[in-house]
Amino acid sequence: MKARCPIDWTLFYATVALAIIGAIMVYSTSSLLAEQRFGSHLFFIKRQMIWLFISAGVMWAVMKLDLKRMGQYTPLAIVVVIIALALVFLMPARNGSHRWLFLGPFALQPSEIAKIVLLYYLAHTLSRANCDIRDYRKSLLPHAPLIGVMALLIMLEPDLGTVIILGLTIMSLLYMAGARLLHLATAVSPLVIGGGVLVFGLGYKITRIKTYLTSLSDPLQGSYQVKQAILTLGAGGFWGSGLGDGRQKHFFLPYPHTDFIFAAAGEELGFVGLLAVLGLFMTVLYRGLKIASYQPDRFGYLLASGITLLLFFNIAINIGVVTSLIPTTGLPLPLMSYGGSSLMVTLLGIAILLNLSRRRDGWCQ
Repeated sequence: MKARCPIDWTLFYATVALAIIGAIMVYSTSSLLAEQRFGSHLFFIKRQMIWLFISAGVMWAVMKLDLKRMGQYTPLAIVVVIIALALVFLMPARNGSHRWLFLGPFALQPSEIAKIVLLYYLAHTLSRANCDIRDYRKSLLPHAPLIGVMALLIMLEPDLGTVIILGLTIMSLLYMAGARLLHLATAVSPLVIGGGVLVFGLGYKITRIKTYLTSLSDPLQGSYQVKQAILTLGAGGFWGSGLGDGRQKHFFLPYPHTDFIFAAAGEELGFVGLLAVLGLFMTVLYRGLKIASYQPDRFGYLLASGITLLLFFNIAINIGVVTSLIPTTGLPLPLMSYGGSSLMVTLLGIAILLNLSRRRDGWCQ
């Protein structure tokens, strides 16, 4: 008698390990700030753990679903996400941005959810029998208005980092689906030109670009954030200062529990600790690609590939910012940074991969 394939336990355990390390580092890097600002050193970690338990429940539910059958509901999900992206502009600004929907004591970031929903929708539509990916009129053009509206709303928040990640992921996914390079280049050129006009013509984020160019010759000549990130990474040495003993988090390194948690981890865990973290990330990405490679249909292949690409670009860009390889974008590090929306969406993506991992040729012997 045939039995369903087990989930990819290597992916599961690597994810659990990263989530545990992330929770430990969130507490270590945020306790002082939480004590000063909210009167409790547990303020941030309590919220992170609540989101972790909620995300675990979401993972369990998603792993039980028939993902291919659920694809028929993705157009409705897209509409809901677009409405949510519009509603954020009615919410109070936080740090000069309109990115969150406030639900009581919690804040939800629709742009994070948009990543997964859009990839799910593309995997569903591009895998249909009547979709000829080589014909841009049947593949690229029907999706361009939808992608453009979502990208514009996210850009206006403003959240350029998420737009960049979505753009890179979608272009890579379309290429893997078989789209012609010429068609992709034609589709992306208006975005590149528009981005150039925004940055160099209208001054959008121009200060960050200039600061980054200055830091190329000497990282310590860059912005305060870049300098502190470099100093924090270097302070850890080979073995690290010890868990909880980092000094840069004492109001020197900005956002040590969110955008720059990789640098804070480098100070406390050292080069060896960062290698272990990178090894776990590489394991997650490798298993994601492995799951994509043995999918029995085009839908599973595109969905698994898209989620893995999304994780890769998010991880690469965050670490690139921390190490001063690319300009500051304000993106969290998946599974490690503080933030409920990011954590839940990342674990949702992992849950989809675990669900798909059961589809090796449909069944196991």
